Amino acid sequence: MSTLSYRLLLIYSRLDAEVRREHQRRFPNAFRLLRLKKLRLAIKDKMHRLTFVRQTGKA
Repeated sequence: MSTLSYRLLLIYSRLDAEVRREHQRRFPNAFRLLRLKKLRLAIKDKMHRLTFVRQTGKA
């Protein structure tokens, strides 16, 4: 696992934990949840693109 993929995985897991924590609050903040989920999805997309480039050699 490269340094970049490891860092992306750490960021993704932290965002995932924050989403779960926000859902557990008595009154979850919808805007914060939306922002966290968008960031989490962006990181997931970067991880998939990184994997695709490594497997196929195409950008």
